[in-house]
Amino acid sequence: MPRNNRPSRRASEQPDDDENGLGRLLAGWKRTENKRDGEWFVQPVTGSQSGKRYICPGCRLDIAPGIAHVVAWRADAMMGDEAALADRRHWHNHCWRLK
Repeated sequence: MPRNNRPSRRASEQPDDDENGLGRLLAGWKRTENKRDGEWFVQPVTGSQSGKRYICPGCRLDIAPGIAHVVAWRADAMMGDEAALADRRHWHNHCWRLK
C-alpha cells in the first residue's frame, strides 16, 4: 500500500490566517450597507458554499443550491443582534441591489 508522505495537521496546528485577512476572505466577509429601510449586515455566499435551497424575499423565486447569493440581516434591529441574526434572509445578488 502506498505511503502518504504529507504531514497531517490538526485544526489547532493550522496557521492563523485571520491576521492577514485570508481566513476572512475564504470564509466570506461581512459588510454593512445602508438601504432605504435601515442599516444591514450583508455577507456574500459563493456557489460552492451554498448547499441548500432558499426563497428570495425580493422576487419570491428559488435560490438553488450552488448559486452565489447574499445573506442579509438588520444591523439596527430593535430586538438585538441575536434576533436579527435569526431573521436573516438569503437574497439573489440582483434582488438585493434593487432593494
